[in-house]
Amino acid sequence: MRVPFLACMIFILFSACDESRVYEQNVDFNERYWMVSEKPEFEFTIDKPADRYTLYGNIRNSVSYPYARIFFNYYLQDSTGAEIQKQLVTQYLFDAKSGEPFGNSGLGDIYDHRFELLKNYQFKHRGRYKIKFEQQMRVDTLQGILAVGLRVDNNSIPD
Repeated sequence: MRVPFLACMIFILFSACDESRVYEQNVDFNERYWMVSEKPEFEFTIDKPADRYTLYGNIRNSVSYPYARIFFNYYLQDSTGAEIQKQLVTQYLFDAKSGEPFGNSGLGDIYDHRFELLKNYQFKHRGRYKIKFEQQMRVDTLQGILAVGLRVDNNSIPD
């Protein structure tokens, strides 16, 4: 009797931790590199524009990534296609001195990162929005990047 109850409580705990997530999607690069011509786009819906949101960029890399940092732009567009936000993001994937990888370890040599793009952002209107990512590393083929993605959390929903 205790085992089903404990399993049920664990399920409730883990499902309740993600109630604030409005959207999360990742694009995998099957060849294990991010081409400069690849500009992943993510489309999501905002139903409650009065609420505040945090938008995150997700990066998955392997230890074969040849640099300590990554540079990428994001472009946020409203439902009409008008650009409402653009920013260059600079983040460390590895410690610059020791070379130790940052992020959450996945399988073996794979690491996941979540970088805050916009915090407590309030959308002006209900509707569909789009974010596009563009790598800015001055190389055509960015080795060791396995996936990029977007996560949108509603800050008004308690965790």
